[in-house]
Amino acid sequence: MERIRTSLSIARDPWGSFEQVHPVLLSDLKRVTQTFGLAQYEQCLASCQYALDYVWEKLNNGHWKDISDQWRQIYYSVSYYKSVCLYELHHPPLKCIKTCDMGILMGVKPLKWDLCLRELASTLHKLHESTELVKDIPAAKIPRLELISPSEDKSIQRVSCPSLESFRKQWLSIGQPVIITDCMHHWPALDKWSLAYFQTVAGLRTVPVEIGSRYTDDDWSQQLLTISQFIQQYIVKHQAEGAPARRGYLAQHQLFDQIPELRDDIIVPEYCCLGESPDPDINAWFGPEGTVSPLHQDPKDNLLCQVKGRKLVKLCPPDMADCLYVNEGMLANTSQVDVESIDLQKFPLAAKVSFTESVLHPGEMLFIPAKYWHHVRSLDLSFSVSFWWS
Repeated sequence: MERIRTSLSIARDPWGSFEQVHPVLLSDLKRVTQTFGLAQYEQCLASCQYALDYVWEKLNNGHWKDISDQWRQIYYSVSYYKSVCLYELHHPPLKCIKTCDMGILMGVKPLKWDLCLRELASTLHKLHESTELVKDIPAAKIPRLELISPSEDKSIQRVSCPSLESFRKQWLSIGQPVIITDCMHHWPALDKWSLAYFQTVAGLRTVPVEIGSRYTDDDWSQQLLTISQFIQQYIVKHQAEGAPARRGYLAQHQLFDQIPELRDDIIVPEYCCLGESPDPDINAWFGPEGTVSPLHQDPKDNLLCQVKGRKLVKLCPPDMADCLYVNEGMLANTSQVDVESIDLQKFPLAAKVSFTESVLHPGEMLFIPAKYWHHVRSLDLSFSVSFWWS
């Protein structure tokens, strides 16, 4: 923490690169750095809160993609100062760490900003790791959804660790799904990941959790929870009391950018190097049995890697879109058809769609080509990692 305090104190006008900032806000930002340099943490904290409240209004005004990076950069930077002030003033550790996470989730690091909120959050978490660990649920007590195995003619092809050239020719170039086995044995996550491990490494970290059966439902929502709260409320309680009325799902979140300690537990599949970009988008999918991703398609190629638990995946090709009654607007990549209980009176053309399906097991990865329709249901407590690339 001493390095953090010193580096912030000697920072020279970090606000000079921000343009079109209201003079009152700019004056307050300068007070942040001035009071911090004088170790006047109470005054600095007050100025930080004023600036964050001001910028919060800007971040929540209009569509997210239209928000200027300038506002996100200010939010990130001020969150850093606020986190350190809270620590110096002996506020609860969770409050300090949540401030870091809000800066990470809502902000973006300025190009010339030397210090990193991810490092600060990790440092604070290590100083105050929760001692109330969640005991792993014995395998025999974890709810499991049993199902009849798909017939062989409807199963997704499985292949053991194909070469890069073989994968490119036989599946990638023609857009054909395949389940790849025997390619994840070297992932530390396969042995390390458990409820207790996540509680230890990241229990105090704040993440967005989807609440509801599926994101197409009217009552679907999102809530910010610590990983510990999520595990207690939607996994441990689920195991003790049965399935809740509304499930919680940490879905499609860039968890590994936020918490680098977890990033060390996974390895980018070599197949991703066949894309145009060397850095795939990496997302986490963590939740109890019964979580569902309704039938949808994504714009990029995807390797869905299963670390814990099983998932039932149903696929159909992109050219079936006319029979899938695709939503309009923000859900234009998602079908209205519930593939687990198709209403042929409402969606008669869906009768023409033929699905392939298979259960994805731990240590397996599924290649889902861009635009390929897929529906996913977790059969157990599950953790998956997806790699999207072009």
